[in-house]
Amino acid sequence: MLFSRRLMLGLAIAGTMAGALAFPAQAEGPTEIDLFFPVPVDGKLARDMGTLIKEFNETHPAIKATAVYTGSYDDTLIKTRASIKAGKPPAAVIMSANFLLDMQIENELTNLDSLIAADGTSKDQFLGQFFPALQGNAVISRSVYGVPFHNSTPLLYINADQAKEAGLDPNKPPQTWAELTDWAKKLTKREGDKVTRWGIAIPCAYDYCGWMMETLTMTNGGRYYNEEFGGEVYYDTPSMQGALTWWNDLIAKHKVHPPGATPGPAVSTSFISGNAAMMMLSTGSLTYVRDNAKFAYKVAFIPRNVRNAVPIGGASLIIPAGLEADKQKAAWTLIKWMTSPEKSAWWSRATGYFAPNMAAYKTPDMVDFLSKNPDAKTAVEQLDVAKPWFATYKTVPVRKTLEDEVMLVLNGKKQPKEALVAAQKAADELLKPYNAETALKLP
Repeated sequence: MLFSRRLMLGLAIAGTMAGALAFPAQAEGPTEIDLFFPVPVDGKLARDMGTLIKEFNETHPAIKATAVYTGSYDDTLIKTRASIKAGKPPAAVIMSANFLLDMQIENELTNLDSLIAADGTSKDQFLGQFFPALQGNAVISRSVYGVPFHNSTPLLYINADQAKEAGLDPNKPPQTWAELTDWAKKLTKREGDKVTRWGIAIPCAYDYCGWMMETLTMTNGGRYYNEEFGGEVYYDTPSMQGALTWWNDLIAKHKVHPPGATPGPAVSTSFISGNAAMMMLSTGSLTYVRDNAKFAYKVAFIPRNVRNAVPIGGASLIIPAGLEADKQKAAWTLIKWMTSPEKSAWWSRATGYFAPNMAAYKTPDMVDFLSKNPDAKTAVEQLDVAKPWFATYKTVPVRKTLEDEVMLVLNGKKQPKEALVAAQKAADELLKPYNAETALKLP
């Protein structure tokens, strides 16, 4: 009886082994990861992202990346933080570069130093691929937390046909605020009390408004914030007061700028339709303008009052904290691929953002593209006078304290000095906890 049981057990085991040999275990599927991406400017960026990720998946069968549209830069930060808190972070995010410091303070980012070292590369070698002006928003406390992906500087866009009609030379764009004001007066058209064409339009909505204020403040000789410390902003200063006063004068005094705070899409639509002869807007909108303008146009450096200077805009690729090792590895593979010279160049040509990877401009396709579209060089040339975009503790609410007050000024409800005093007070209150734990926490 015992022998029979042993025989049956042996047969069962043999059958199981035979079945295992006949039907081998299936190989593990690809590592699935999500990439959060925003669409902060005009154009077909979402479609371009789909094209990019499709190519990545086809050339990397061990990884399946899914691009997830997350709205604006601010929306993307909110959704990324919610995912981290829920314990389900995306593997990678195209994050506004000025949010990295705030995220690092809150322990929401993966330090990329070990991933760089695992590739047998030093931090200096890795960062050396990218324009030096971009590194300020990627490196925090000597460690790498972000990889520049698409970047921008603000540009002055000029309707060349309308400029010529007004007796202006679009090949010699305005260099100073005074010259820009004069151009705007000559380009503005009126029929009685009605304006049929504005001389210039500058966007003011959340995120864009703060970027424009930093642009004007920098060109007026000032600083928006302490680049070395996340607890100080400089809203109530002569340089920012002068910047806001000039912007407001374009509306209230010279009447060459649309009244009120105008969102970015309304500004670009006004320019494309011929209702605004000039605009200040991101180079990220360049492809949209190139594809839709039915007139000759020019792009130029932002005019100065005191000095030539602009803030860097755009986004870096980051890996959120709390990711499993396999997804982290897959995310790093995706990030390196997306920021390679070839893909960086392709993305620049598709969107209008400039390519952060310097070698992108040596690829044959990019050399050919620039020979036919020299306007794409302007943002890169402006990097000589560019600095990192605003980055503090509680970046978004601190930035919004200024934007709320600027909107009140442009809407005719406050004067610049009054508004900036209020913005400074509100920002200082938001920054108080960080300062208490850092600069004011003394031995």
